[in-house]
Amino acid sequence: MNNTVGAFGAQGASVPPARGPVPLSPAHEHAMRFYGPDIARDPVPLYEEMRRRFGPVAPILLDGDIPAWFVLGYRELHHVTGRPEWFARDCRRWNMWDHVDDDWPLMPYVMWTPSVMFAEGAEHQRRAGAIGDALDATDRADLRALCQWVADGLIDQFAGDGEADLVSQYAHHIPAGVIARLYGLPAQEVSDMVRDILVSLDVTADAGQAHHRVQERMRRIVGERRAHPRDDIPSRLLLHPAGLTDEEVVIDLLVIMSAAQAPTGNWIGNTLRLMLLDDDFSLTLQGGRSSSGEALNEVLWKNTPTQNFIGRWAVQSCELGGRRIKRGDLLVLGLAAANCDPRLNTGDLGIYGTNRAQMSFGHGEHGCPFPAPETAEVIARTAVETLLDRLPDVRMAVPPDRLRWRPSVWMRGLYELPARFSPIVGQGRGTG
Repeated sequence: MNNTVGAFGAQGASVPPARGPVPLSPAHEHAMRFYGPDIARDPVPLYEEMRRRFGPVAPILLDGDIPAWFVLGYRELHHVTGRPEWFARDCRRWNMWDHVDDDWPLMPYVMWTPSVMFAEGAEHQRRAGAIGDALDATDRADLRALCQWVADGLIDQFAGDGEADLVSQYAHHIPAGVIARLYGLPAQEVSDMVRDILVSLDVTADAGQAHHRVQERMRRIVGERRAHPRDDIPSRLLLHPAGLTDEEVVIDLLVIMSAAQAPTGNWIGNTLRLMLLDDDFSLTLQGGRSSSGEALNEVLWKNTPTQNFIGRWAVQSCELGGRRIKRGDLLVLGLAAANCDPRLNTGDLGIYGTNRAQMSFGHGEHGCPFPAPETAEVIARTAVETLLDRLPDVRMAVPPDRLRWRPSVWMRGLYELPARFSPIVGQGRGTG
């Protein structure tokens, strides 16, 4: 499950006291700073420069010049994610805790919580297995119908205008809308829940209060389902043989929601951008169903929503990619960089449309548990195809170079995707 848990990471957190100058080993004396306003503008040249200078594992400095290792080789990333006994998820083993403050900008990504995100071994298998079973029990046909219902309702709101921002009015609302309904949230509360989720995952003064409201809704739902189970994800988690406590279910429901929202919303937005921008896809917008799946897969290779992921912590000292990794060192997983590793280049340009070996969903014990990637793809593909079916002449309303990417080295997504189309009458679906 990719790391978008930031806003949902405070429950039960335990942060050791900080302070002290940051010691840099000789290996980090020439490290690249992995932060700042310019670093995320065009990530591909950045990854190429890091690969040229350092190879498949690069020394980097995070905010505040905190040393870490950036794993950008595909083979090396596969090795790290497939060896939890060497590179583990429990952040409490980090050797830099004495040098970061409580208000460090990346604290939401490294702060330990009693969630599935930081569990290891048998405990992780217990939690992740319950999540996988709860998701897998959702009928795929029902899921597609729900996704189309949510997508149609959103389209109905702007279909008659002839123009819309396909990011803020569409792509970012769909994952939260679908998950909220899979959680069994009452229909009259879904819009407020979706709004709070979007605000809580943004960097604004209102994020904390929005997160608190989302958390309280989850607690209320769990309490209600404990007393009166239904056919929904919270009830399945509570009734699972893993024996999850109410608090475990609450925090893992928050993890599912946050892990689904930003990556899937950006996946939809990035795919719509590609299909409206690329002539190869634009030619098949009307009726070419295979093109949407290929576009979704190409985005995962070339513009994956989760660019980088914190992280793994070295259980013991070892060597990786020619670098000496010390016990407790933090490794940042370069998912996008690994996907563009030149060692993968076979000369076949069609590989990006059909090959699914990209690392966008992670790998190994802490990769997105089955069937989370499949669920995300159903949501994203239905969202893309529904929009193109309803608005067949949709086109970008601004030149491509006017589109703005959010300045983050962690997530890859657009601020907006302005589009125009012939106004149509709403179908009245998905608005109940």
